[in-house]
Amino acid sequence: MRRNITTLILAASLGLVSTMTLAADKVTLQLKWVTQAQFAGYFVAKDKGFYKDEGLDVTIKPGGPDVAPPQVIAGGGADVVIDWMPSALASREKGLALVNIAQPFKRSGMMLTCRKDSGVKTPSDLPGRTLGVWFYGNEYPFLSWMSQLGIPTDGSAQGVTVLKQGFNVDPILQKQADCVSTMTYNEYWQIIDAGLGADELVTFKYEDQGVATLEDGLYVLEDNLNDPAFVDKMARFVRASMKGWAWARENSDAAADIVLENDETGAQTEKHQRRMMGEINKLTAGGGKLVESDYERTVATLMSGGSDPVISKAPSGAWSHAVWDAAF
Repeated sequence: MRRNITTLILAASLGLVSTMTLAADKVTLQLKWVTQAQFAGYFVAKDKGFYKDEGLDVTIKPGGPDVAPPQVIAGGGADVVIDWMPSALASREKGLALVNIAQPFKRSGMMLTCRKDSGVKTPSDLPGRTLGVWFYGNEYPFLSWMSQLGIPTDGSAQGVTVLKQGFNVDPILQKQADCVSTMTYNEYWQIIDAGLGADELVTFKYEDQGVATLEDGLYVLEDNLNDPAFVDKMARFVRASMKGWAWARENSDAAADIVLENDETGAQTEKHQRRMMGEINKLTAGGGKLVESDYERTVATLMSGGSDPVISKAPSGAWSHAVWDAAF
């Protein structure tokens, strides 16, 4: 009898271990850029055990200048990626069926930052100037803005000269460009830290110019949404991630410290990450479930490119609330 009881206990224990193993579903997340406070919610969710509580084993892959999230997911290197909607929709039109399943960032942090001594005071002063622009999918909002202003980007006297900007602010510091692309939470402060004062700069926020497009959304491949098990896994991932973002807003400095602990390069500093976290929290407040009007505004901006719009027609099936509704 004792032997039978022992056998039953052993079997039950093995069953529990098996269940626990099965519950630890693996998820690989590809970031859009390097490890920094821009992605704090995900690092917080992992560090605080929010993913583990949902039965997930999440791997977070840093990005970089040579990493394009759409290419990574297309090649099977990630289950879910972070991307800006202009890039995602452009990829979709080219045949990669990316679908937005959640939108943690409610607002855009993109700006064009100009030296005041260049004489640029308003967008009407931009013709004849050299502007630093990010590419790899990040150029789309800028090109749409220039199109709406009727400013050519061909380097003509009536247009602007586009300088392919690296992921730094050297062109404006060295006066190679009158203006450069910046984010409210990152490059703008790099310019400040390099010695230019806020009173020496003029900024144009894309939000204020009416051409803001959605940034830092979560995207998966459309075919995977036909699998109920995948939808369930992503629902748990999104739920835990949003919990991480909420924690980051409530514990800003501590969230920045978690990011620093996950920075394997050692390139980030406490001052920069804590300041970035404060700015990021402004952009994520109110984010989560994709708001259709925000999506439509983004599409309208991208289609306003005149003879060369970012996307040629309004996409179909580019977003889904299936995962969000399953999560909440």
